[in-house]
Amino acid sequence: MRISTNTLFDSGATRITSLQSSLSKVQEQLSSGNRVLTPSDDPIAAARALVLTQSQATNTQYSVNRRTASDALNTEESTLQSVTSLLTDLKTSIVEAGNGSLDDTQRSFIGTEIAGRFNDLLALANTVDGTGSYIFSGYQTSTLPFSKTSTGASFNGDQGERISQVGPQRQLAVNDNGAAVFERIRNGNGTFATDAVTTNTGTGVISTGSVTDPSALTGSTYSITFTSATTYDIVDTTTSTAISSGNTYTSGASISFDGMQMQITGTPAGGDSFTVAPSTNQSIFSTLNGLITALQSPVTGAKGHADLAQKLQAFQNHLGNALDNVMTVRASVGARQRARRARCTGR
Repeated sequence: MRISTNTLFDSGATRITSLQSSLSKVQEQLSSGNRVLTPSDDPIAAARALVLTQSQATNTQYSVNRRTASDALNTEESTLQSVTSLLTDLKTSIVEAGNGSLDDTQRSFIGTEIAGRFNDLLALANTVDGTGSYIFSGYQTSTLPFSKTSTGASFNGDQGERISQVGPQRQLAVNDNGAAVFERIRNGNGTFATDAVTTNTGTGVISTGSVTDPSALTGSTYSITFTSATTYDIVDTTTSTAISSGNTYTSGASISFDGMQMQITGTPAGGDSFTVAPSTNQSIFSTLNGLITALQSPVTGAKGHADLAQKLQAFQNHLGNALDNVMTVRASVGARQRARRARCTGR
């Protein structure tokens, strides 16, 4: 078979072009450091490389999420530490305000100081993190969590907890909403709350009380009413059932019924009444607002001092419950910080 000159030239040119193409590809592989430049080079290797690339991108995002979670949790922990110190100082201020030797002016000074601490607490509740997001507003990171009102402060956020994916099978809450930290605080001793009726004319003060038998608790509301200065009746006002009647009153003696125990001290008058009711949630801001009002109001006579003592006892109890609640939240934050560090180190 005869081969023409043109055919030889075409064959040589094609070969040269092929070699140039191969050389160009090798040079591109060398410069990029990649053997597979397009999926057609090696479909199986390309698929494996894609999986690896996606895995690397995912791990990088997990790392970013862990850093973000760490920053958010550190900010919250620092803020809650400041809240803890503030509440501890306020408890000390209440003890100081309960000094019977203080006059109205001195108590008013303490009230003014507490008003300043109220503003400090409000500022802490409205703390923002490094990205400018409010840490206690739930999902609504751009919404101011708390606004000051005439009765304390109102919560503008929601109940949400922002969740960050910090690992393939690990999610982490990076905030706590303000309602859980500052508003859902039980009054009284956490199970029930005692109080004196505002129309009382005697000087009786009822203690916070304690639970003696949890199985006997009914969840009812009760009244302890003095039929005279020396006798009292106990009535379950929820069911309108008399618990006991004609009980002899001795100042400081234990009063026990339905799994609860408390004491009344002072000199109640006939017709005076005290209430015992299941604990409810109360905002720390409304408590501080009531405390400021009580300290800046004049106190007259033994009756006025008894009323003040009753109020200060309630405020002290609630601040103690608020402090316990903040410490519980801090413990939760600490656990999440440890979980985040453990995920980073692989332990």
